[in-house]
Amino acid sequence: MIRILLADDQAMVRGALATVLGLEPDLEVVAQVGSGDDVLPAARESAPDVALLDVQMPGKDGLAAAAELHAALPACRIIVCTTFGRPGYLARAMAAGAAGFVVKDAPPEQLVDAVRRVHSGLRVVDPALAAESLATGTSPLTARERQVLEAASSGQTVAELAQRLHLSEGTVRNHLSSAIGKTGARTRAEAIRLTEERGWL
Repeated sequence: MIRILLADDQAMVRGALATVLGLEPDLEVVAQVGSGDDVLPAARESAPDVALLDVQMPGKDGLAAAAELHAALPACRIIVCTTFGRPGYLARAMAAGAAGFVVKDAPPEQLVDAVRRVHSGLRVVDPALAAESLATGTSPLTARERQVLEAASSGQTVAELAQRLHLSEGTVRNHLSSAIGKTGARTRAEAIRLTEERGWL
């Protein structure tokens, strides 16, 4: 029996996934959570073989939760399952220790197959997304540039960002300027939009 933890902030989606997986004789959903913060505590309590994590959740997002889970319980295999099939998410999920990456609009049998294959030690990646990821490439942003750009998505001024991030205003401007240049954008807003679309933020 393959024991599964489900993490998705949408109760209806979570319930549907649990139903689909529960119909299989060799699969058992042993825990369901709606927040990234709840993933590790639930995994420690339920000892799943496979964790199926959404990307966008309250608290820690699925990628941060995956990294935390992989570090604490490396025997638990992780599949990121998301509506947002963005190339950057794929690279970040694999870097966080995920063994699989599937999109929610895939047929149910593909999800079931992915759980079994990941549990057996294989990697499973949506083929269209893998091809797109290769075409898009990895994020050109440094960790600090990404942090500043992500903070800038709140719409705060440079002075406010500097205070929030404990950096000088000049440093914030430099990181924003560099991020804008690397993404080929013309403005801060366009750089934020492009990096979000590519899954780099």
